[in-house]
Amino acid sequence: MVSQPVQAARLPPSAADIAAAFDGARIMVTGGMGLIGSALAERLVGLGADVLIVDCLLPDSGGNPFNIADIRERVTVAQTDIRDAGRMRELLAGCRYVFNLAGQTSHLVSMLEPLEDLDINCRAQLTLLEGCRAECPDAVLVYAGTRQIYGSPRTLPVDESHPLHPVDVNGVNKMAAEAYHILYHEVYGLKASALRLTNTYGPRMRIKDARQTFVGVWLRALLEGRAFEVWGGEQLRDFTYVDDAVDAFLYAAIVPETHGRVFNIGGDPPVSLLALADMLIAAQGDGRYEIRAFPADRKRIDIGDYHADDRLFRAVTGWQPKVRLREGLERSLAYFRTHFAHYV
Repeated sequence: MVSQPVQAARLPPSAADIAAAFDGARIMVTGGMGLIGSALAERLVGLGADVLIVDCLLPDSGGNPFNIADIRERVTVAQTDIRDAGRMRELLAGCRYVFNLAGQTSHLVSMLEPLEDLDINCRAQLTLLEGCRAECPDAVLVYAGTRQIYGSPRTLPVDESHPLHPVDVNGVNKMAAEAYHILYHEVYGLKASALRLTNTYGPRMRIKDARQTFVGVWLRALLEGRAFEVWGGEQLRDFTYVDDAVDAFLYAAIVPETHGRVFNIGGDPPVSLLALADMLIAAQGDGRYEIRAFPADRKRIDIGDYHADDRLFRAVTGWQPKVRLREGLERSLAYFRTHFAHYV
C-alpha cells in the first residue's frame, strides 16, 4: 500500500469535538481487556459512551480482568471469541464505532503455532468485518496494525510507502488483516482505517512474560530485584505510551480523512535498547542488566533497527504524542509497584 503525500498539519480535534462524537455512542472494543483496549475503554466511558468490551481472555493473550476493574460496572463485557460469527453479529448490531484490537501478538509464538496465529489474526478479522458489513455498515472501524509488517527496514525512518516484507508468521497475518480492512472500505464502503503501531507500553501491559512486550519483562525483573537481559543492545526502537496510543485511536475514529488509509504511529525519538535499559534503571533508582547474544530462535526474526515516520498521521489528524519516554517509564513502574500481584 502506498502512503499519501504528507500534507500541512491540521489542528487536533477539540475536547468538544471528541465529546460530541462519543457521548452516548454504542462502541465495541475488541481485545478490550488488554493494554490499549482497556485504556481506550476507560477513556470512552469517561466521554459518556456506551462501551461493549469483547475479549475471550485466551490464557496467553494480554487480556486481564483487573485492567477494567475500575470501570467494570460501567461497561458491558462479552467474554466472546470474535471467531464466533453468530455471536459477533448479535453484538455488533447498533455499534457506531468498532475499535478492533483483538489479536495474537507474539512473534515467536506465531512461528511455533502458525495455524493458530492464522486463525486469530486472519479468519477472526474476516469474521468481524463480515459482521460489520451485515449489522453496522455505517460504523467507523479502526484496526490495530503493527510495524512488524515492514520486516527489516531498508531505510530509516520508515514511512507508509516502505515495502512490506514481514520476517515472521505474525507479520504476514497482520499484513493480511490490515489489507482486509482496507479492502472492505474500498469494496463495501466500510469506514475502516489501520494504525501501524510500534512498541506500545504503559500501565496494564502484560509483564509476566515476553508475549506482549520485552519492556514488561524488563520491568518485572527490576521490581523483583533481578537482572534483566538485553539482547544485542545497539538496535534502535521507538515507543508509544499507551495514553498517546489511545489518542491516536480516538482521532482516527473521528477524522473522516482517515477512512480507507493506513498510518504509522510512533512517539519519542528512537533510542538504543542499551539506552532504554539505562533509562529504565534510572527511573527505578536501581537495578542491573546483562548483555547477551540473541537466542537463535529470536535472531531469525529480529528486524534490526526500526523507528517510524508518522508525519502523515500527525498531518491528517493533528495527533502529537504527549508523554515522553522517561515519564512513561516512571508512570509504568509506579503502577506496577502498586498492582504487581495482579500481573504476575
